[in-house]
Amino acid sequence: MNMPAFTRPASTQTIVPDHEVIIIGAGISGIGVAIQLRADGIDDILILERSEDVGGTWRDNRYPGIAVDITSFTYSFSFEQNANWSRVFAPGNELHHYTRRVASKYGIYPLIRFGVEVTRARFDDANHLWVIELDDGRQLRARHIISAGGGLISPKMPDISGLERFEGEVIHTARWPDSLDLTGKRVAVIGTGATAVQLIPEIAGKAKQLDVYQRTPIWVLKKPDRVLPSWLKTLFRFAPGLQRSLRGATDAASETLMVLSAIYYRQAPWLVRMCEKAGINNLREQLPDHPELWDKLTPKYGFGCKRPTFSNEYFRTFAREDVELVTTPIQHITARGITTSDGRSRRIDTLILATGYKTFEKGNIPSFEVIGTNGVDLGQFWHDHRYQAYEGLTVPGYPNFYIMLGPYALIGTSYFKMVEGNAIHLSRCIREANKRGATRVEIRQSEHDAYFRDIQKRQQNTVFLNHNCALSNSYYFDHHGDAPMLRPSTSMEMLWRAKHLPMDHYRFSRYPDPPDIPDLARIKAHARLVPGTS
Repeated sequence: MNMPAFTRPASTQTIVPDHEVIIIGAGISGIGVAIQLRADGIDDILILERSEDVGGTWRDNRYPGIAVDITSFTYSFSFEQNANWSRVFAPGNELHHYTRRVASKYGIYPLIRFGVEVTRARFDDANHLWVIELDDGRQLRARHIISAGGGLISPKMPDISGLERFEGEVIHTARWPDSLDLTGKRVAVIGTGATAVQLIPEIAGKAKQLDVYQRTPIWVLKKPDRVLPSWLKTLFRFAPGLQRSLRGATDAASETLMVLSAIYYRQAPWLVRMCEKAGINNLREQLPDHPELWDKLTPKYGFGCKRPTFSNEYFRTFAREDVELVTTPIQHITARGITTSDGRSRRIDTLILATGYKTFEKGNIPSFEVIGTNGVDLGQFWHDHRYQAYEGLTVPGYPNFYIMLGPYALIGTSYFKMVEGNAIHLSRCIREANKRGATRVEIRQSEHDAYFRDIQKRQQNTVFLNHNCALSNSYYFDHHGDAPMLRPSTSMEMLWRAKHLPMDHYRFSRYPDPPDIPDLARIKAHARLVPGTS
């Protein structure tokens, strides 16, 4: 990725940033990176959150049946285990409560300004800082900014003719209303991804009729879920080493199932075949008397092309007389129902869109304009020239900027692992800058390009390029045909690199002959927004 040259304008004055670090987003990423920075002695932090609470995805998603799709022991911060999960796979409200408890315990709430949306960030090359524009017209300046928005926060609407004409209720699963009552209604669900797998068994017994429209089936494995007994929770509290050991075991299982099988497909295709066999067995065990459904519900793409999920109830739901699996393509939506390409129309009262989220699409990651030293918006650059970032975190031409969920950043098991690794990495960058008296940190072009070449080389071994993934309609893939969501490495390698990568991969600099600048510690009392400009 070669950025055009940029000549820095002459500076007439030195502007002091309002904060050393501004974090945008108070979900898992924002909370985790703030905890890491404070642990490393970086205290002048402000967090901007557009909603009114922490939690991100787990705050926003409240559809029936929502739960984690890996064990709760793995899906949590390694430094803050929770002994009180109700189940092996915790329901979504417990994850939201967990984020709130962690934010409170580690003193993150006083750092957050809620109800604030960032619309644009521009790097001031003359003063080595970022100017952040807010939706209310105010500005803030920061030496470093961290984009901590999640990947599953912006609902993706289906491109289906007539959707706007439907006169009944239309609900996207990401915006589920608490007051929704489906009792006695004719309901249609469009989509059969991981969200639908959790939702459909929950609403099937309530609706008068449930039609499920499937474009692409999903691999579903048995869910080893159990209620966690009170005696075990007590044991976890008094013997935390036991829970750490259990986390290690579930980590290893998840890593083998969700990571190794995908990224080392060429070296060990038998892992994928084993998972596919397990998925087919799960389907046939749940529907032993309905072989006519087996082919419809069996994916034609390889295990791992899109994120698989777990359920012991999803398939058997289609054996109900009041549930119909529709695989004929939708032609259009009418004011009262859905018409498929075979000419058949089904009348409905409520339309539920389980159509997923925007991921690596312009305007979503990041969710605001990021204008670097080249005058180009980062989202536009990625859209035009492929998604790429050093270690999934930093990009040449965008100094002092770190994106938590960057291209090829996410580890296939737990989001928390990515957060911890990237938090360690960026904290090292900021601390090294402070140690050197530098005001600007930028990944070297050569190091970035070498890393991207290595990522593309690794991709050749993955399931994404080798096992009919074009048939999967997976959000792992972008419009370039790349799969920038997942990092083709193990979590152990990712964490090791975050802790040990050479800081000389970055260029550290300061503006020439800087005047005396007040210590940023004097400004750290600013835990709230400063209106206007500095």
